Amino acid sequence: MLDYPDIDPVAISLGPFQVHWYGLMYVIGFAGAWWLGRRRAGRIGLTHDDVGDLLFYTALGVVVGGRLGYALFYGMAQWLADPLWVFRVWDGGMSFHGGLIGVLLAVLWFARRKRLAFFTLTDFIAPMVPIGLGAGRIGNFINRELPGRTTELPWGMPFPGMGPEPRHPTSLYEALLEGLVLFVVLWWVSARPRRRGLVSGLFLLLYGVFRFMVEFFRLPDAHIGYLAFGWFTMGMLLTLPMIAFGVLLILWSRRRPVDAVGVTE
Repeated sequence: MLDYPDIDPVAISLGPFQVHWYGLMYVIGFAGAWWLGRRRAGRIGLTHDDVGDLLFYTALGVVVGGRLGYALFYGMAQWLADPLWVFRVWDGGMSFHGGLIGVLLAVLWFARRKRLAFFTLTDFIAPMVPIGLGAGRIGNFINRELPGRTTELPWGMPFPGMGPEPRHPTSLYEALLEGLVLFVVLWWVSARPRRRGLVSGLFLLLYGVFRFMVEFFRLPDAHIGYLAFGWFTMGMLLTLPMIAFGVLLILWSRRRPVDAVGVTE
């Protein structure tokens, strides 16, 4: 059994001004995406300024979509009881699936503006997303969020405020799978000529599979609980369509030509 590290969620504190590690993880994710995007921008005819614009719109999609998605999927009762709660983002509560929808809408708008095929742009973005996903899960770990089920495995940790029983460090599982492993696979596949939509399909499929797997070891949200069979969670329910669309997109990509710059749908 391991000890849960005692890390202050506040990274920097200057009087009333506080910077939380979780917020810094968002900065790391966006900064990493910006750096990698500039390296590959020329492949699809984008300039470095275009990458900055794209990052701004996708960041907006992440924040707005993530918050609204959390309110719709996980906090509808709280939202109805207190409509202004949705604006208090510092109270916590962001949904990956809502953020994904927000990003896709931003990408659709940007692709039309730049006359790029939608899946050309999503293939460009997909390898950069795991940086933010992995960093965000480390932020969850520092914030002592996403507790796992009890375990006898040697790396189990007593979760703060939940008794002495060791539990799965599920946020670290997700940081490893959704962050590191997903990044390595997508970056490797996207580094060589491939059919349009393949990278996007792999992102949806692999993220969905990884998230579904980790949900078996993670406790459900306390105010929702298990939805069916004593183990089916909201995270699993939202992830299944991603897996299905990922498989369909990979099959669709097999009929597409190798991607090229400036091709429009």
